[in-house]
Amino acid sequence: MLRGESFKKINIIDFQYQYPYHTIGHIPPIYMKKDLPKEIQDLYLPDSSSHKGQNGRLLIIGGSRLFHAASFWSLKVASRIVDLVHYSSIEENNRIVQRLKEEFRDGIVVPRVEIESYINEDDCILIGPGMIRAEEAEIRNSKFEIRNLADIESINSEGLQTYHLTRYLLQKYPHKKWVIDAGALQMLDPDWIPKSAILTPHKREFKLLKLKTKNIKLPPSLKLRRTSKTKMQNAKLEEQVKLFAKEHDCTILLKGEVDYISSPNKFREIKGGNAGMTKGGTGDVLAGLVSAFYCKNDAFTASVTASYVNKKAGDDLFEKMGYWFNASDLTDQIPVTMKKLVSEG
Repeated sequence: MLRGESFKKINIIDFQYQYPYHTIGHIPPIYMKKDLPKEIQDLYLPDSSSHKGQNGRLLIIGGSRLFHAASFWSLKVASRIVDLVHYSSIEENNRIVQRLKEEFRDGIVVPRVEIESYINEDDCILIGPGMIRAEEAEIRNSKFEIRNLADIESINSEGLQTYHLTRYLLQKYPHKKWVIDAGALQMLDPDWIPKSAILTPHKREFKLLKLKTKNIKLPPSLKLRRTSKTKMQNAKLEEQVKLFAKEHDCTILLKGEVDYISSPNKFREIKGGNAGMTKGGTGDVLAGLVSAFYCKNDAFTASVTASYVNKKAGDDLFEKMGYWFNASDLTDQIPVTMKKLVSEG
């Protein structure tokens, strides 16, 4: 059954891609109904009688002087999914988005010192895309008394701002739906992880998370016989993702050639995509997509659907453009791909 106030039945469409086989990044030639994750059938669709705001309200906290575009890609793709996107960045990025308001008519730019009121009213918060991290020595040597957001804004180091903002918000609002990505994820102490949060690491970021965690150990029963070293490493990683999600009561979307998605009691692998998706910004697109879906869906459904749609959009672009597409192309393709995957009956 679909969750929410009111829904229409979703019909999953049979469709076929005509791809040549190629050697750099394998794409199966046919994707059909039987290949679709069942979570797509649970996806929330807006009811025809709904009003603005009822189909998702998302707050995005991200960006820095170094990384301007990252949070914009998250913002752009999310604005295609939910009714309202609130965006908060450094003042320089806020001014850029204000100039782009024609494209994001339902978006509101929010100064950092005012985000708490939007955290309270929005369905989900994405934190991290485009935010820069601080070095451990810088964190250890910093002496700040953080009482409110104004104290964080007064810090000169953007990396330390990321650290203290992430800690302050996650600890103060553990009951909210959080998606933790990029800079915020790199600053994350596992003890801060709110229940039911979604974490979106790549393999190196997940390794850093494990190093900060003392409780995650592989069970001695994990044995692989007559298998390659690569398969053994992958199986070990899969097990660690499951254990981390269970230990911290969260959902992990581990990004890679194969995405591993684990909640405390469910696990899914999502294959697909191609080498064109190694471009900078595609992870930020995925973060915006999973956050938008999380506004009106559970964490596991949001993560599986976002991973699948993201990869299939990349495959659709490959059919048209080969490897020569970027994150902006991906944000434009995602709504088209979604239309192929789900339709109202």
